[in-house]
Amino acid sequence: MAKIKITQVVSRCGATKRQIANLASLGLRKLHQTVEVESNPVTLGMLNKVQHLVKVEELK
Repeated sequence: MAKIKITQVVSRCGATKRQIANLASLGLRKLHQTVEVESNPVTLGMLNKVQHLVKVEELK
């Protein structure tokens, strides 16, 4: 499967508990931290819930 690069660009302050849990499960702990994860339905569903907090780039 393809990989995607996720960067947290907005603070988690003011986010709901569910959104904070999604960020943690994606591996994002700090602002401007970047992680690479596999693109699968589970990951894409989590990204859909926190799309206003992160920047997503597809890797080739």
